[in-house]
Amino acid sequence: MSDELKFHFDVHGDNFTSAGEASVEVKKKLRQLGFPPDVIRRVSIAMYEGEINMVIHARGGEADVLVYPDRIVIVLEDHGPGIANIDLAMQEGYSTAPDSVRSLGFGAGMGLPNMKRYTEEMNIESTVGVGTKITMVVKVQ
Repeated sequence: MSDELKFHFDVHGDNFTSAGEASVEVKKKLRQLGFPPDVIRRVSIAMYEGEINMVIHARGGEADVLVYPDRIVIVLEDHGPGIANIDLAMQEGYSTAPDSVRSLGFGAGMGLPNMKRYTEEMNIESTVGVGTKITMVVKVQ
């Protein structure tokens, strides 16, 4: 057996009904694999926040979850508008979500800060007009 398991998900844009399905599926798979509840919780939160961001801002994207014995790597990639100012986007409460999204209870500006808070490593690569790739690592203690 390989040291890594890989799960792939397509995240559909502008569909708040299906948003979060990938993180729920990953939670089930990690539970079946016997990962500690705290690790599962951190992966689920970080991935859910990333999914919601892709739905709100990027018309969807793709999520890959690589499962290793000592860590879980989440790679989120989209072809949306990109993030013009990553430092600003990382500030709690900063949001570019439209009012229509905020009226649904999303877009409070906590997505990226929460993704960073619940992971040991987070890297954002973004080009305006091209898209964004976020890689996060949750370590298994």
